Amino acid sequence: MKAKTLRPTKVNVVTLGCSKNVVDSEVLMAQLRANNIAVEHEAKGGDHNVVVINTCGFIENAKQESIDTILAYAEAKDKGLVEKVYVTGCLSQRYAPELKDGIPQIDAWFGTRDLPRLLKTLKADYKHELVGERLLTTPAHFAYFKISEGCDRKCSFCAIPLMRGGHMSVPMEDLVKQARSLAANGTKELILIAQDLTYYGLDIYKKRNLAELLARLSDVEGIDWIRLHYAFPSGFPMEVLDVMRDRPNICKYLDMPLQHGSSNMLKRMRRGITQEKTEALVAAIRDKVPGIAIRTTLIAGFPGESQADHEDSLRWIERMRFDRLGCFTYSHEEDTHAFTMTDDVPAEVKQQRASEVMELQGGISFELNQAKVGKAFKVLVDKAEGGRYYARTEHDSPEVDNDVLIPTAAGHLRIGDFAEVRVTAAREHELEAVPA
Repeated sequence: MKAKTLRPTKVNVVTLGCSKNVVDSEVLMAQLRANNIAVEHEAKGGDHNVVVINTCGFIENAKQESIDTILAYAEAKDKGLVEKVYVTGCLSQRYAPELKDGIPQIDAWFGTRDLPRLLKTLKADYKHELVGERLLTTPAHFAYFKISEGCDRKCSFCAIPLMRGGHMSVPMEDLVKQARSLAANGTKELILIAQDLTYYGLDIYKKRNLAELLARLSDVEGIDWIRLHYAFPSGFPMEVLDVMRDRPNICKYLDMPLQHGSSNMLKRMRRGITQEKTEALVAAIRDKVPGIAIRTTLIAGFPGESQADHEDSLRWIERMRFDRLGCFTYSHEEDTHAFTMTDDVPAEVKQQRASEVMELQGGISFELNQAKVGKAFKVLVDKAEGGRYYARTEHDSPEVDNDVLIPTAAGHLRIGDFAEVRVTAAREHELEAVPA
């Protein structure tokens, strides 16, 4: 059964994966809207007749979720519920040749840098004057803010350069213009993202230029918080910390994926740093920016990881006392350097080690949160739900960090506004508070 083809095009954009994909979808939607094409994001029902799936291809679980989503919409097309299904993003960039034959219902496949070609297929013109314009899928008061694309790092486990290509910085003038546009539309928090923030500027300014970019973004009127995600530890530009310390609207927060605590594993991962150098870097960061919250991510079960390596990493986590920490199990990705190694840690051992990491961090997080009870914090109110406001301190990023829960009965707060609160109770990943 074929769907009718007489109705005007209405596009449903479905986004999978990381915040970088979120930004790509928002840019696509702005371009479609500027071409007078109706577009929604992740519509659950409705009358859309075209679907664009923005996929993730990072690790096995993410790839499977993307494939399952593609198959679901292929089935919807077979049933006549939609007319066209297009696939874009990282999975498509990496695996389109293999997937095309198996899923013939898909009308076209696009890579991570194929936006103009995708728009042309949707009978839309790529409007250069809209560069940086987006239809936000997040609440209006915060936005993910991509400062570069791709990556030049050679980490042995990572397939991102295969999907996103080499590092390309966005010119500073364009980013400042984007920030002003977002601020004019009510955005108060910019969450800076990239495969590696610290590489910013090397390609176009011939130097690491994140510090200057931060200073210029900090000057944009209306931007109250600037948050840094995904900084690489090796070669970290320390001048960034001076700007962070001196500018009140740059959050004392740094997301720096460290991947492991064992020097042996860091060498096998090609991270260009040792446990000792990592500890010295974290100490220097904390010394330069007192009160900073550091978030990191670790991998459990990398090829060759011994029980001794794991225990070394656990002792390191205890010493480091990170404010935020996430851990995922190693995924053996073809065409990466690590794929030449034997994936020799059994799946159940990987999971057990990841669980031990998170259990240890849970205790650390609980202790650090308990120390906040009775103290006052400035928070940004994200939403109201179930009789409570959900808010965040400058030490908390959306989705991944603490929520601050405030009873709606304690007083009226506006979504997207800042408020002063006092913490009354703390758990591992949540704080309870009342207006101060």
